[in-house]
Amino acid sequence: MIKLIVIVLFIVLVIGILMSVIRIVPQANAYVVERLGAYYATWHTGIHFLVPFLDRIANKVTLKEVVKDFEPQPVITKDNVTMMIDTVVYFQITDPKLYTYGVVNPINAIENLTATTLRNIIGDLELDETLTSRDIINTKMRSILDEATDPWGIKVSRVEVKNIIPPHDIQEAMEK
Repeated sequence: MIKLIVIVLFIVLVIGILMSVIRIVPQANAYVVERLGAYYATWHTGIHFLVPFLDRIANKVTLKEVVKDFEPQPVITKDNVTMMIDTVVYFQITDPKLYTYGVVNPINAIENLTATTLRNIIGDLELDETLTSRDIINTKMRSILDEATDPWGIKVSRVEVKNIIPPHDIQEAMEK
């Protein structure tokens, strides 16, 4: 009877270890694996095996396109008009290793980069240019953001200016 219990416990232990060692990476995902605390490999779709006590999954990354809507940002035009502009950024992770180790909190970094880039671009435009040139703003922002996020393993595919909200008094004057 004791031998049977020991055998059952041994089988349960072996199954438990196998379950913790085998990892299946789903479609459109990648896992960044560290061995003894240093980068070891990037696993793509399929079945993989962890070495117990040596390997750990440092980051699970989606390779799908991500859409991030950022809150309205105050910007000042060339003619000193303060307005609120909110943006939507479409990006995709192209290198999971760079995404994991390139920058701390990549989404926050993209948001801050978007805000500063938007302020720089709008600062060179006057109010009427800002209201009529969304396509130019979108194109400039996409190229600047794509170049800046490249070292982080991120490809910015589109940037859209969602809303341009001028000050209330200017909005009333435009409506009249």
